[in-house]
Amino acid sequence: MSEERRWISGTNFADPLDRGQCPARDEPHNGASRSEIVGISAGLKRVLEQVPAVAQTESTVLITGETGTGKEGIARAIHSSSARKNRPFIKLNCAAIPTGLLESELFGHEKGAFTGAVSPKVGRLELADQGTLFLDEIGEMPLELQPKLLRVLQDHEFERLGGNRTIRVDARLIAATNRNLVAAVKEKQFRSDLFYRLHVFPLHLPALRDRREDIPLLVRHFVVKSCARLNKRIDFIPDEAIDAMMHWPWPGNIRELENFVERSVILATGSELRPPLSELRLEMLYPGPDEEGTLAQKEREHIIDVLRQTRGSISGPGGAASRLGLKRTTLQYKMQKLGISRADFFD
Repeated sequence: MSEERRWISGTNFADPLDRGQCPARDEPHNGASRSEIVGISAGLKRVLEQVPAVAQTESTVLITGETGTGKEGIARAIHSSSARKNRPFIKLNCAAIPTGLLESELFGHEKGAFTGAVSPKVGRLELADQGTLFLDEIGEMPLELQPKLLRVLQDHEFERLGGNRTIRVDARLIAATNRNLVAAVKEKQFRSDLFYRLHVFPLHLPALRDRREDIPLLVRHFVVKSCARLNKRIDFIPDEAIDAMMHWPWPGNIRELENFVERSVILATGSELRPPLSELRLEMLYPGPDEEGTLAQKEREHIIDVLRQTRGSISGPGGAASRLGLKRTTLQYKMQKLGISRADFFD
C-alpha cells in the first residue's frame, strides 16, 4: 500500500499533526482559494497551474467539463486570486432560471416592464460591478439573449428589461458549461460570435474517473466536512471502502462522491466509516434506460480494470469477484454479457 493510502486509511482525524495535513478545512475565506480544491492528479494540476496566470488578467474564462466536476470551485479560485477578490462574486445558473425570467435575473428590469414588475430590480450583472460574474451552464442561454450578453462583453453596457437607460458595468466574466459549444455552434444552437468572445482562455476539468488518484483525498476531505456539519466523528476509513470508491466510475463526478460520503457519515453508527457499497453495485446492475449504454460501457471498463489488477484471477480472496463484491458465477455471467475475453485484460 502506498504512503498516500496509509494516510487516508485508518487515519485518526483528531491527531494534531494530521489536522495540519488535511486539505481545505475550517479555513476562513472569501469565495474559494486553490487550497480548497483537493487533488494531486496531473489533470487537475494542469488546470491549477493556469489559475494564477489568468486570475491576474481581465480575460474572459470558459470552464468546460462534465456536470459535477467542480467548475464553480475553479471560478471562485480565479476570483479569489484576482485583484477583484474583495469585490462581489455573483453567480447565475442559466439552466436553473425559466427562459422568461432569465433576462430579468441577469440584466434586471424596470417597474412595469412586465406583469408583476411592481418595482425596479437590479440584475446579477449590476451586482457584479467591480467584481466577477460567474455564468454557469452558459450553453443553456436562449439564443435571443445571447446578443445582449455579447454587447456586454464588447462594450460593457446594457439596458434593463423595459428600460432605455444605458448602464455601464465593470464585471469580469467567467462562464462554464458541460455542453460541447463547438457542436452547438454548428447546430445553430449557440452564436459563434459569442462563443469566440467567451473562448478567450479555456480551462477543461477532467472527469473524476480520469483522476482516480484524487478519490482517497476527496473522500477524506468530505468525511471531515460532513462530520463537522453533522457533529459526528469518524476516525477510520477501511481500505475496502477506499478501493470500492476508487473503482466506481462516478458518472456524477465530485458532486456524486460528496453526496455518497455524506450519506455514509449519516449512516455511520461508530467511528468507522462503512459506506453503503451495495448501492454502487446496484447502480451497476440496474442502470436507468437513458444511461444503460453508457453505464454498461463503464461497467465493462471497470471489470476489465479489476481483472488486470488481479492478473485474470476471478475467484479466491483476492480475486476480481471478491473485489467487485460479486459471486464468481455472477461475474462470469457479466463478463459473458459484456463480451469480456482474456484478450481484454491480458494485453
